[in-house]
Amino acid sequence: MNAQDNSPGPQPLKGITVVEFTHMVMGPTVGHILAGLGAQVVRVEPIGGDRTRRLIGSGAGYFPMYNRGKQSICLDLKSDAGITVAKDLIAKADILVENFRPGALDRLGLDYESCSQSNPGLIYCSEKGFLPGPYENRTALDEVAQMMGGLAYMTGPPGKPLRAGASVIDVTGGMFGVIGVLAALEERHRTGKGQKVTASLFETTTYLVGQHMAQYAVTGAPAAPMPARVSAWAIYDVFETKDEPVFIGVVTDALWAKFCKLFALDELWANEALRENNARVKARDQIMPVVRVMVSGMTSAEVIGKLDGSGLPFAPIGRPQDLFDDPHLNEGGLEDVTLDNGTKVQLPTIPLEMGGKRIGSPQTLPNPGEDARAVLDQLGYDSAAIDTMIAAGSVGESE
Repeated sequence: MNAQDNSPGPQPLKGITVVEFTHMVMGPTVGHILAGLGAQVVRVEPIGGDRTRRLIGSGAGYFPMYNRGKQSICLDLKSDAGITVAKDLIAKADILVENFRPGALDRLGLDYESCSQSNPGLIYCSEKGFLPGPYENRTALDEVAQMMGGLAYMTGPPGKPLRAGASVIDVTGGMFGVIGVLAALEERHRTGKGQKVTASLFETTTYLVGQHMAQYAVTGAPAAPMPARVSAWAIYDVFETKDEPVFIGVVTDALWAKFCKLFALDELWANEALRENNARVKARDQIMPVVRVMVSGMTSAEVIGKLDGSGLPFAPIGRPQDLFDDPHLNEGGLEDVTLDNGTKVQLPTIPLEMGGKRIGSPQTLPNPGEDARAVLDQLGYDSAAIDTMIAAGSVGESE
């Protein structure tokens, strides 16, 4: 594994402060990206810490992935002192991020209208299931949105909807939230005023499947689920080798010529009718058996050896656990992370480069309430007041 550059990455949002009332994935993604870009993010958790920390199974990675580089303070928002601290945090913040059920923060007096009275420049980012409309008060999850929005239908075989293999809607919805926040920051430079920004799971899903909606609008024919689709290219599939499968795509006529030459497919190249893409798509049943037999006689390393550097799209079929040792990712795509139990791991950094340098830098996952005293001190609370709130249980402090 290559040595990692442990110097701080670019920090374009240095000096921007964020207060985060979130759980699960969508809201924390917003805060994680803003923190990775240099903002100071204070995460407000309930006393004892966010329950997301204790999820098992497929949820075990949620908290460490999307909460690095943040400060943690635990508040009892049902107490007067806890609400007062929350309001003090909001009054001095540039950005607020929340992703609880509609009305949850409103009932605590932490709605946008109330918060903007004390902080007119506040950018208030709400991550919800739906934008305004008939569904807006429904509870949504990533999987709910994938099912409703057509992504699960497009992912699974016909009649068997299947959610995508990662929380793509939570994460993409968080990214849209960040886009809105950054646009609102730019507008605030001109107007001095903040605003409410809302992103949602359902509308994010429909944006992602918009290409299939457009396909129907253009052709009049519904898009088939991906396992049953008619591809735009004849060779655009996973092929079995002697050991591990490999994906290969031949997406232009020039690449068809190169592909035939690389693999000595003289018989296919001799057929001049196949030298135009749409003709190859129509002749897919003729082409694919020949290619599958050819590839099956090679190892994956032999196939990749021919394709690497050719300009032809290809990919080995990676698994998440394999990525820790990926030589490309180990050139800066992973960052050192210290978990709250002290374990040191590496996790994907924000996939950006700015000014010729990667965004990532070493990150620490905070214990619940670890930064309570430091955050309260920044807000102007004296040590006696802090001790009183901790003793009363309005503020939690990590042991």
